[in-house]
Amino acid sequence: MQVSGAGGEEPPLFSIVIPTFDRLEVLREVLAALGAQANPPPFEVVVVDDGSSDGTAEWLAGFQPPYPLTRLRQPNRGPAAARNAGVAAARGERVAFLGDDTVPDADWLAWHERAWRARGAAPELAVIGRTDWHPRLRRTPLLDYLNEQGLQFGFGLISDPEQVPFNFFYTSNLSLSRALLLAEPFDLRFPYAAWEDIEVAWRLTRHGLRIVYEARARVAHDHPTDLDRFARRQERAGYCAVVFRRLHPELGGFVGLGEGGPPPLPSRRAHRLRERLARALQFLPVSTPRLWESVFRFHYIEGLQRGWRELGAGREEEGSDEDERTFLGLD
Repeated sequence: MQVSGAGGEEPPLFSIVIPTFDRLEVLREVLAALGAQANPPPFEVVVVDDGSSDGTAEWLAGFQPPYPLTRLRQPNRGPAAARNAGVAAARGERVAFLGDDTVPDADWLAWHERAWRARGAAPELAVIGRTDWHPRLRRTPLLDYLNEQGLQFGFGLISDPEQVPFNFFYTSNLSLSRALLLAEPFDLRFPYAAWEDIEVAWRLTRHGLRIVYEARARVAHDHPTDLDRFARRQERAGYCAVVFRRLHPELGGFVGLGEGGPPPLPSRRAHRLRERLARALQFLPVSTPRLWESVFRFHYIEGLQRGWRELGAGREEEGSDEDERTFLGLD
């Protein structure tokens, strides 16, 4: 682990931790936006370069921001390890996580601090802000669906901003007590960037974690995706769900795993037809949420079955569309 940066000043209230891997172009914008924060509370920034090969380390070495900056570099180990390293190096009472592709609004950190003050700055509090698509991305109904309906984010599903479920623990825009994360760091057994943030949130509930939603603390997410990319993401999420279930068997049903393992795969022939249709429609101004849900759940079940084979007992089975409808909650 290589470390460089300022130290010795009065500890700030917030430490903004940003893991990064090969996203230098957007990272520059993220760090510039932090330098333009309006009336923020005292803060520092900790950037953890997770083995980038795009010149990130060289650029960071010469970057001179108007705020304290700690630069860490490690071999590529994934975002969970990078966040743990950033938290360990942080000096603030609270940690605020950003992604290397989530650009904060000018009043982003001020809204996080207002949310904390409005609730008495309770140490068990966590504040999630709103992550929306970057204006330079082409906005489509598919992107809105992913952001609002719970596959990537689920802001449209939040019914009570004062009592947000643990599975909304989104590290793209989140602040919480550093002490909580030192007591319960991110688990490094997840092979992909999926479920590791939700898993630590579940453990933090034992410390009384309470998540609230402050929609005015906004970041712009510059992470282009499409149907095929997100389908691959869902397969990896399914695999990591098996890791989650091995750590917390009581939540097997929550991630789609019964006592006997994953549900059977729906008909591949029917899936191929649905996926072809969804691919043809994805950039048109039409919303087909049931179609998207069906396509993505197929890939999620594939990931569940791969994880079950590789990490535990299980066998892959072909099933019917009725089986799929039950798993998707459509019946």
